[in-house]
Amino acid sequence: MSGIRIQSYSLIAVLLFCVSAVRLPAQNVEFAEPVDVGLSSERLARLDRAMQAYIDQEKLAGIVVLVARHGSIVHHKAFGMADIESGKKMKTDHLVRMYSMTKPITSAALLMLYEEGKFQLTDPLEKYIPAFRGVKVFAGLDEDGRMKYEEPRRKITIQDVFRHTAGFGYGGSDDSPVNKAYREAGIDFQTMDSLKELIDKLATVPLLYHPGEQWVYSVAHDVQAYLVEYFSGMPFDKYVQTKIFQPLGMKDAVFGIPKGYAARYTTCYGPSDDGGLRAIDKPESSNYARYTEHPFGGLSLSCTAMDYYLFSQMLLNGGVLEEAQLLGRKTVELMTSNNLPPEIPDLGSMFPGTGYGLGVSVLLDPAQSGNLGSVGQFGWGGAATTHVVIDPEEDMVSIFITQLMPGNMDPINQFKTLVYQSVIE
Repeated sequence: MSGIRIQSYSLIAVLLFCVSAVRLPAQNVEFAEPVDVGLSSERLARLDRAMQAYIDQEKLAGIVVLVARHGSIVHHKAFGMADIESGKKMKTDHLVRMYSMTKPITSAALLMLYEEGKFQLTDPLEKYIPAFRGVKVFAGLDEDGRMKYEEPRRKITIQDVFRHTAGFGYGGSDDSPVNKAYREAGIDFQTMDSLKELIDKLATVPLLYHPGEQWVYSVAHDVQAYLVEYFSGMPFDKYVQTKIFQPLGMKDAVFGIPKGYAARYTTCYGPSDDGGLRAIDKPESSNYARYTEHPFGGLSLSCTAMDYYLFSQMLLNGGVLEEAQLLGRKTVELMTSNNLPPEIPDLGSMFPGTGYGLGVSVLLDPAQSGNLGSVGQFGWGGAATTHVVIDPEEDMVSIFITQLMPGNMDPINQFKTLVYQSVIE
């Protein structure tokens, strides 16, 4: 009997060692073979060959892809290098700078507070942020080159802030008057220390257009993040960590690059003069690290593909993942419906055939978009060439991750094509 006990304890010790030595997958994750969910392994091999070609041709340094259908992950692979110079290979659990893929998470956080009855989408923004009460709209230049202003035809609503129709911009580098005004006001994510500072500065700049009359990509999600703080009474990052990351098991999701985390990040690359790649942002010296202490709603998330999958699957499930009910089904339906007013048919040349919901793009017409897909699929991407597609019709999530700036839609579009061509049932 004692020998049996010893052997049993030895077996338990071995199992415990294996558990501690192997990085376990995130909670609530199921895996399946592609054929079990109506995808073709042979056709997914085309995706692998295409991703490897980007590596071999030195167009991308490292890639992670993830494909899930019917709630099970069927394809999760890494290609290439996380850091070319040191020879560090890309792994599926590397942390990456998600940039604008922060935005859907920020919107989900604010919608959770909407479900608590904190506000209505039709409420004027100035009801909660009085600084916008006297905001004016840019109306051209006078003969002396000074900006002219006019009263907005209607007030900015919170729905405008969700869907990029508020009149805000991003303050680009060109010499247009409003962009210059953004720069002169100090609206710069590399120097601003808080969402409150952003709000105070943004309220001094004229609107680029009348609310509801255009779709212009903007700092609107950072205004959303400020509203999260206003309605919850918590710092934005703490609210997201406790109300979204922890319940979903997004155990590696963080803001910026926390101290001691740099080794888990990939290097960000840009095109070199000889047609290859050059390192432009090393994790140990990255400006992205400032977002750990100064998080914003539009660009400061870091995570793994698995982390973002958990968030995406929650949305695909109608707001729930296992026991974690973050949003109600009707809220997710509204979030992922086209919220653009009739006078704005789609996102134009940026994304033809595509509308915008409450923090995510929404595909209206695959033919007009020029790629495979489904009416109603939704998602968004990030500046370092990352992207997520969430497809209710196909019950599918697909995630593409690399670290290349400026962002390049070519590999993302090919990724979409090769994911969808693998659907056989």
